[in-house]
Amino acid sequence: MTWLKNIAKAILPFVLLSGPVMFLSASEILNPYWVQIFQLACIVAISALGLNLIYGFTGLFSLGHAAFYGVGAYTAALLTKLYIGAYGDEAVFATGAVFLGSLLAGGGAAALLACLVGLPTLRLTSDYLGIATLGFGVIMKVLFDNADSFLPQLGGARGMTGIQRMTGVPWTVAALVAAILVIRNLVHSTYGRALVAIREDEVAAAAMGIDTFRYKVIGFTAGCAFAGVAGGLYAHLYTFLHPSTFDFLKSFDVLMIVVLGGLGNLTGTLAASFAWVFLLEGMRVALPPEYIEFRWVLIPLLLIVTMLVRPRGLFGVREIPFLRNKVYR
Repeated sequence: MTWLKNIAKAILPFVLLSGPVMFLSASEILNPYWVQIFQLACIVAISALGLNLIYGFTGLFSLGHAAFYGVGAYTAALLTKLYIGAYGDEAVFATGAVFLGSLLAGGGAAALLACLVGLPTLRLTSDYLGIATLGFGVIMKVLFDNADSFLPQLGGARGMTGIQRMTGVPWTVAALVAAILVIRNLVHSTYGRALVAIREDEVAAAAMGIDTFRYKVIGFTAGCAFAGVAGGLYAHLYTFLHPSTFDFLKSFDVLMIVVLGGLGNLTGTLAASFAWVFLLEGMRVALPPEYIEFRWVLIPLLLIVTMLVRPRGLFGVREIPFLRNKVYR
C-alpha cells in the first residue's frame, strides 16, 4: 500500500499540471504560444531547482549555471540530430526512447563536466568560487561560439539548426515532477542533511565527521545534472540553439529566481520560476514595442522591493505539505 501511495503521489501532480493544459490546448481555448511559455516555465523551474540544490541547500555560490544548461542542450540536440540523420524515417519508431536517452545524456554530460570543474574549484569558498564559476561560464561561451571548428554539426556562432521538435507538455511536466521528487528525497536524506550542515557551518560539519569536499562535489554535480536535462528539453522545444542563449549573464536570471523564491525553499523556487517566465512574457506582450525594454528596469525594481519586504524569499521557510521536511518542520 505504501508503494501504491508513493506511485499515486508521483502521478497526481503530473495529471493536475499536464491534463488541463493539454485539454485547453486541444480545445483551442489556450493559445499555442502560451502553451509553449508554460513548457518554458517548467524547463526554467527544473534548472532553478538544480541551482537551489547548489546554492540554497549546499551554500555554493555558482555563477556558471547557464554553461551546464548549454552543455546539456548541445549534447541532447547533437545526439538526436545524429540519430535521425543516420536512420531517417526509420527513426520515428524509436523517437521517444531516443529523446529520453538524449535528455539523460545531456544531464550526464553536464554532471561529468561539473565534477571535473568542481574538483579544483570547490576548494574555494564564497566570492572566490563565484568568480571561478563565472570564468568557466565565459570559457564555455567561447567554446560554443567556435564549436563548428571541431564539430560542424554544432553550428558555432551561427547557431545549431535542424533540431527536431520533440519536447511537449507531457515531457516537460514529467521531467519537472521527476526533478521535484528526486530533489525532495535527496534533501530529506542523510546526504541532504550533510549538504545543509555544510551550508550552515562548514567547519562544524567537518568537525562532526562529514567529508565536506566530497559532499560539495555531490551537491554541485547533482544540481548541474538538472540544468543539463533542462537544456535538453529547451533544445527540442525551440529547435534552434545559439551561444548567446547560454551567455554567463543568463546565469543571473536563474540566480534571481532562486533568491526570489528563497534559498533552500523548493516551493518558492517553483512559484518564482513560473512567475518570472510569465511576468516577462506578459510584459513583452502587454507593453508597446517602444517600451518593451523597460521591463528590464521593472524586474530589478521588483527584486529590490521583494528583498525589502520578504528578505527570506516569497515563502520564507514555509513549504507545501508534500515538500515539507518532516524532521525539522
